[in-house]
Amino acid sequence: MKNTAIEYHRQRRGNCAQSVAFAWGSKYPGGRGAEEVFAGCGIGRAPGGLCGALYASCELAGAHAAEVIKQSFAEKAGGHQACKDIRASRALTCSECVELAADLLEKHAAAGVKK
Repeated sequence: MKNTAIEYHRQRRGNCAQSVAFAWGSKYPGGRGAEEVFAGCGIGRAPGGLCGALYASCELAGAHAAEVIKQSFAEKAGGHQACKDIRASRALTCSECVELAADLLEKHAAAGVKK
């Protein structure tokens, strides 16, 4: 799933949140079109200023997995979850955020897949 998300992002077909959602929708046919829901969540515009990729991952995984995804993401992002903080610290590139968020979504959402 992370490869699909990275490729979508690299081709500039959507923002970071849309990239994660597209990969999710590609893996789970009931999720097709999910990327449109996240159209306004790139470049630090996700609720609370969260990284858009992280936000999409948490929303798609559901409440049962969101906290563990946020914690795991922050561990890899220098303790940050907000887009502006990640970018300012240069902890991860946007593509790396997409890759990490897609990977965490795939790992932690298995118990409660939204289809």
